[in-house]
Amino acid sequence: MKVTPYKIKKGFRYLKHYGPKAFWNRLLDKMEPDQVPYGPWQKRHKASEEELERQRKQGKKFACQPLISVVVPCYQTPENYLLEMMDSVRMQSYGNWQLCLADATPSKDVGQVVQQYCEKHQETRILYRHLEKNFGIAENTNEGLKLAQGEWVGFMDHDDLLAPEALYEVAALINQEPEAEAIYSDEDQVEGTPQGLKYKKPHFKPDFSPDLLCSNNYITHFFCVKAAVLERVGGFRKEFDGAQDYDFILRCTESAKKVGHVPKVLYHWRVHSNSTADNPLSKTYAYEAGQRAVEGHLARSRKQGEVSQLPHFGFYRVRYAVQGEPLVSVLIPNKDQAAVLRRCINSVQASTYQNYEIIIIENNSVEQETFAYYQELLGSPGSHCGAGALPGGQKVQVVVWEDGFNYSAINNFGASYASGDYFILLNNDIEIITKDWMEEMLGNCQREEVGIVGARLYYPDNTVQHAGIVVGIDGIAANMFPGLRRGQEGYYHKAAIQLNYSAVTAACMMVKRELFERLGGLEEQLAVAFNDVDFCLRAVKSGYLVVYNPFVEAYHYESKTRGKEDTEEKVRRFGEEIEFIRTRWIGLLKKGDPYYNPNFSLKKCNYALKP
Repeated sequence: MKVTPYKIKKGFRYLKHYGPKAFWNRLLDKMEPDQVPYGPWQKRHKASEEELERQRKQGKKFACQPLISVVVPCYQTPENYLLEMMDSVRMQSYGNWQLCLADATPSKDVGQVVQQYCEKHQETRILYRHLEKNFGIAENTNEGLKLAQGEWVGFMDHDDLLAPEALYEVAALINQEPEAEAIYSDEDQVEGTPQGLKYKKPHFKPDFSPDLLCSNNYITHFFCVKAAVLERVGGFRKEFDGAQDYDFILRCTESAKKVGHVPKVLYHWRVHSNSTADNPLSKTYAYEAGQRAVEGHLARSRKQGEVSQLPHFGFYRVRYAVQGEPLVSVLIPNKDQAAVLRRCINSVQASTYQNYEIIIIENNSVEQETFAYYQELLGSPGSHCGAGALPGGQKVQVVVWEDGFNYSAINNFGASYASGDYFILLNNDIEIITKDWMEEMLGNCQREEVGIVGARLYYPDNTVQHAGIVVGIDGIAANMFPGLRRGQEGYYHKAAIQLNYSAVTAACMMVKRELFERLGGLEEQLAVAFNDVDFCLRAVKSGYLVVYNPFVEAYHYESKTRGKEDTEEKVRRFGEEIEFIRTRWIGLLKKGDPYYNPNFSLKKCNYALKP
């Protein structure tokens, strides 16, 4: 990372905002080398001239060839930026477009450049309107919308660039997914240098993730929406200036039948000293507007929650309110290790939420200390199973599973004794360190669209053990961000913000009772491995969201390296479980995890680029 006077000045601004500890963690993130440098990667993956020519021919054969209106509000746009922006639209491989420019510049400079450009290139698809005054970014964009005649409308900033295949890829997705009414793409940043344009900081995005969108406007660019949706939701709202696109995107995605995603870099966000891309501190008012945008979304969705800004500008936390005081059943399988179990239960007893019960599923313990602890919990000397009460009055049960170890069967057996409306599956080697963890989980799990909620787990050395699960990594699935230091946040802060994954670990997981029973519990053919992955995937297939909530934190005292499959029986069993998952979910494994961009590596767990 090259040190310049500007970066030093920028660093002091961040230090003032974040404070020393958070600033240092952020600096460590910044200094970690790219495993696959983006510059060369971008050159290898950008559309070739041969590909663009193929697109020009193919676009004319599409069954649906919508007119796409690209709306751009202009204000004192530097001439070179304006010309490059218009070039990027004019050179599109898909030809059925119009560029709608709404110019609030007091002088006629921008208008003259546009006129000369259109005359030079004999371009009739560029529409220009000079506004009588600067109405602000939202109203200026609305004025541009008045010029738009397309069935679809896309939005870009006056100093940014479209990749030449951008509109083709949008049109192709419209043909592939007719129900899509809003579409977005991946993006990167572009910076002018003496050697030409430099492309950097790619943002490869998941398919539509409602929880991620409430944490951050990850969609941003290149966003296109069907004109019919525009009619339903209205245009941009000036009271959200600075985050007008966030508010608009939230309203559009609420209304759209389906939200599509093109997992390719179609938009280049220009970086300069006054742009939000390079200097988030340049528009702090925008982040307050963003908070209000998320609050508006919750209100329209009839969800009760408190929105707050996170230390990193443009990122938010939503705390969903708990409705009522439902009973939560905590299921803990256990074999021996009395001290480990005691630590786990003590951490549960420290919870601020009090309406819970604990069900310990005893599985072939042999140590006397274990049975003595059961007696202590139950308050019944001589009894190793049955029911009792914790000091806080909560019910505690010890039930006995007499067969061999089968994690799925043990939890299903324990669930048959549960009385709660929500289950928490909890390993006995978990120590909860978030006092209001049950409220955090409940607030999410009570949402109609959510079925399962997971947590952020650490090894004892304060590195991440689990921050969500991606399907396809290592052939089947893997935890994200293993080894990331606590306090660091990873790729676009994904370890530290709430978002959706295809799966989370059952070491600490909340699930609706109704969903657990509907799915028939955990798959008992998966005795040890991947039962949580399979369970989550079945929940997603049933139409539910899986939420990763990093604000529920716990230590997981398992070994950093999984126990060796060092016997013939273990090797055979593990192979059979891999084959079971591969057979049941072969379609997903081939297509790819929708919450993980296909440009990422399937060999690493930190959002590293695929070579």
